[in-house]
Amino acid sequence: MSTSIPEVEVLVAAPGTSGLRASGLRKTVMRHPAAIAGGVILAFFILIALLAPWIEPYGLRRNVGPVFAAPSARHWLGLDDAGVDVVSLLIAGTRSSLLIGFAAALVSTFVGGAVGVVAGYFGGVTDGILMRVTDYFLVIPDLPLMIIVAAIWGQSVWHIILVIGLLHWTWTARTIRAQVKSIRERTYMRRVRSLGAGHRRAIVHHLLPQVAPLLLAVGVRAVANSIFAAAALAFLGLGDPTAISWGGMIQHAFERSAVSSGAWWAVVPPGLCIALVVVACYLLGQAIADILNPRTRSLHLSARRFGVLPLTVSSRQQR
Repeated sequence: MSTSIPEVEVLVAAPGTSGLRASGLRKTVMRHPAAIAGGVILAFFILIALLAPWIEPYGLRRNVGPVFAAPSARHWLGLDDAGVDVVSLLIAGTRSSLLIGFAAALVSTFVGGAVGVVAGYFGGVTDGILMRVTDYFLVIPDLPLMIIVAAIWGQSVWHIILVIGLLHWTWTARTIRAQVKSIRERTYMRRVRSLGAGHRRAIVHHLLPQVAPLLLAVGVRAVANSIFAAAALAFLGLGDPTAISWGGMIQHAFERSAVSSGAWWAVVPPGLCIALVVVACYLLGQAIADILNPRTRSLHLSARRFGVLPLTVSSRQQR
């Protein structure tokens, strides 16, 4: 008499799992051309900002030709109203504009992320108070409030960073709060709380790792918003007069009749740089959200992509 044990399928981790994960991540990135395009554009401008003092072809205060001279072989983008090379001004403006954009985005992401996490995790009265404060900031038009605060605080780079960062956190707070409220009700978070973990441990070790991809994507988009807001303030004459920025270049061009003089090269290049960085940040932010979000990333849904292969074990026992 013999009996047979049915075949059992066992999942075991195959060798080289980490290599397959890296390969899967590369394939996921390659399926997002927006991520590549946005990353390349942003990396290009960051490199220009880092190398600015060494690659500027002419001095920023040096008159190298007539006023509003047209583009030529020596001056690819012509000269401004003071006879200064526009390419040199663009390179110098890259450093100032990106500094304001990244620093202000860091401030707004930190404030908005903190408000969103606290409101979403604790809920109740805490959530109600923080969301009412957020609503008050949401209904106030950003630009007029930034103009008032910038005029009161003064026109310096760090004041502009604080003005933009402290007024652009509301959207981040609401986005993160919604995500945190969803994560808080998941089974593993309930188990963490039932096992006696404190709020600090639950937030730092279990909640933040789940929110981090969304926070990163929101932060990249905040860079675009900050650069655009800084350009708007500079165009209105509220930027730092001692710093060269893309918005300041446009403001000077309009003030000094570049448009009526037909000197498009004093207006279009800085405006194009602002548009490129803004678009690159939005493309990269959306791609990061798609790639790193475990709920949309196919890498998390396929055992074979993780290098987890089925192994069939068959045996027969006879008596």
